[in-house]
Amino acid sequence: MVDWGMEKVENINAERIRWCCDDRGISLDELCAEVKIAESTMAGVMAGEKGLTFKQLQVVAAYFNRGVLFFLAPGPVQEQVVRSPQFRTLSNQKPELTGKVKEIIERTERQRERYLGLLEELNESPEPFIPANVKWAHPGAAADWMRERLGLTEKNTFATYREAVEALGVLVFRSNGYAGAWQIPKQSTVAGFSLYHEVCPVVFVRKQPFEARQTFTLFHELGHLLLHRDSFIDDDGDLLSHARKEVEANAFAGLVLVPDFLLARIPLANKPPQAAAFDEWLEDYRKAWGVSAEVILRRLADSGKIPQRDYEAYRRYNAGRGMPVKPRESGSREWRYREPVHLFGTMFVKTVFDALNTQHIPLTRATRYLDGLKVKDLHQLEAHYAHV
Repeated sequence: MVDWGMEKVENINAERIRWCCDDRGISLDELCAEVKIAESTMAGVMAGEKGLTFKQLQVVAAYFNRGVLFFLAPGPVQEQVVRSPQFRTLSNQKPELTGKVKEIIERTERQRERYLGLLEELNESPEPFIPANVKWAHPGAAADWMRERLGLTEKNTFATYREAVEALGVLVFRSNGYAGAWQIPKQSTVAGFSLYHEVCPVVFVRKQPFEARQTFTLFHELGHLLLHRDSFIDDDGDLLSHARKEVEANAFAGLVLVPDFLLARIPLANKPPQAAAFDEWLEDYRKAWGVSAEVILRRLADSGKIPQRDYEAYRRYNAGRGMPVKPRESGSREWRYREPVHLFGTMFVKTVFDALNTQHIPLTRATRYLDGLKVKDLHQLEAHYAHV
């Protein structure tokens, strides 16, 4: 009996391996170390003198998030074919994107396609994210429209904001804080990105030590989707940029998170004279609304309720003291079964379970869709939702 996994595949398109290495920003030697293939074997493949076993080719393909057939197809890679318009938009905005961030964008797109495929199998037809012919003259009008649709209460956390946004048909993903396939590298400045789609846009938020920063990124990216109907990728500098579209997205986020009726509750007569005391002055409000003091101060300054110099003074104070560091997590994987929810959100996870329980997908596909969750953990997560 032939072991097809050990059979040699000779017609490998070496230039596609090289393209993937260049795209990921690694050398062939680094690839060999990652996939555990001898450098001499890979050199033979690149010279057209050797092949790889099918199992080895599968490992290479999985490392680059490609199918095996990608490396057997003739001709050079045509980026307009292998990359979506949304991906190319982000890449054009940030040509310096690292290979790891590119990989996360592709993984995110793949998860969206899986989600849409599950909806189709469940005979569910999502409505357009933005109704036809709906446009806004300014970010404030869009923020009012969005806040009404979200049905927000006056006390919120990142989790409640996320679930409200998901209820509108927007997938909200969040990166892992530990090393893994879904972690944005620590040295990267990327705060988040959005992938526009008429019925199923995606917002990807980088996990931060403080949830208020995640929340602002979520609504900044949502502002891009709503106001500009395009895909965007933002780093920390973009969130402070004076570019028109970034200013509009920031204004939208601030107006959704701290609308005028909430802003009016802040006792301006109690405003302390020193910026160092602003956090304490605004503590009850920022905790209730799930936002930072900076967001509230920016809204107060933009509304003319405090001088712009107060906001600038707080920015200087904040920059001078640096970001407080939370204690590092122990790294325990005791709650591994909950990680797909942290990564992909409740809407995505529940849709996978709906498809599994109605026998539209097998258990193996469900585990693959849920970040490779082990069967034991998958059943534990399913039991968790049964009691929610």
